[in-house]
Amino acid sequence: MDEDTVRYVNKSTYRVRALKAIGEDVKMPKEIAEDSGILQNHISNVLRELKDKGVVECLNPGVRKGRLYRVSKDSLDILDKLE
Repeated sequence: MDEDTVRYVNKSTYRVRALKAIGEDVKMPKEIAEDSGILQNHISNVLRELKDKGVVECLNPGVRKGRLYRVSKDSLDILDKLE
């Protein structure tokens, strides 16, 4: 992952907390919200931002409820660089 993406993630405590909450697991937004301490109504925006940057991926984008997210393979190394 390039340094610009690492800086982008580190600029927002929400993005950092969401990524740390996902870690190397596959989680639903509700679990990510609970584990990160981010309100559930904010987590969808954070996940969308991270998805647009290619940092996380949705494994089942066709469903409205029960979406599963994980850190993309290209971004796993970013977990070590989070502040």
